[in-house]
Amino acid sequence: MPRHGKKYLHSVEQVDRDLFYEADSALSILKKVSYARFDETVEVAVNLGVNPRHADQMVRGAVVFPHGLGKTVRVVVFAKGDKAKEAEAAGADFVGGEELVTRIKDEGWLDFDKAVATPDMMGLVGRIGRILGPRGLMPNPKVGTVTFDVARAVGEMKAGRVEFRVDKAGIVHAPIGKLSFEIDALKGNLSALIETLMRLKPSTAKGVYMQNVTLSSTMGPGLRLDVASLKAISKDS
Repeated sequence: MPRHGKKYLHSVEQVDRDLFYEADSALSILKKVSYARFDETVEVAVNLGVNPRHADQMVRGAVVFPHGLGKTVRVVVFAKGDKAKEAEAAGADFVGGEELVTRIKDEGWLDFDKAVATPDMMGLVGRIGRILGPRGLMPNPKVGTVTFDVARAVGEMKAGRVEFRVDKAGIVHAPIGKLSFEIDALKGNLSALIETLMRLKPSTAKGVYMQNVTLSSTMGPGLRLDVASLKAISKDS
């Protein structure tokens, strides 16, 4: 059993484990009980009523948060010609083709957070799939990172685009911002995530789809949220 420090235990004492909080209250409590000396990330864990072992129940997608994530995102784009110029104009941090692939393959260079590729470059990028894949950096058409609309992809990532995928336990984990954000901003990002997940509900999923939602900060305790109120917020946003 892991041993927690006094500060963490004190913060846990201020949380009712049997209560399902509304988003405003939960976010207020997280701010109140925070003891970390850095700006913590606020994270959400959503338990979905799906079986990830079935391909038709694999929930995967991306969401662009209206209030960003409060962090600088370094984007690399694999493109050539006019699309390379388009990516540079959109603010991509690194743009190139074979020279970038060689740098990643031979030098282990991975100083970026997101990767985008035009479809015609995927044969080249595939050579480093074993490097990018395990790190969640491999461009994928299912989440919009393999596209000829590189300007839009770069813009969304810089604005706070987050990709997610349900894990083996049927849980989606995602950050929604920094604890220093205003409550309304965090709630707006949370609503965007919930709305996206509801839209991606597999037609083959049986029973209750969104079962549990837990909100936490990097160093703080987890607070269970009232799912019904979350759905109402997402509809109103």
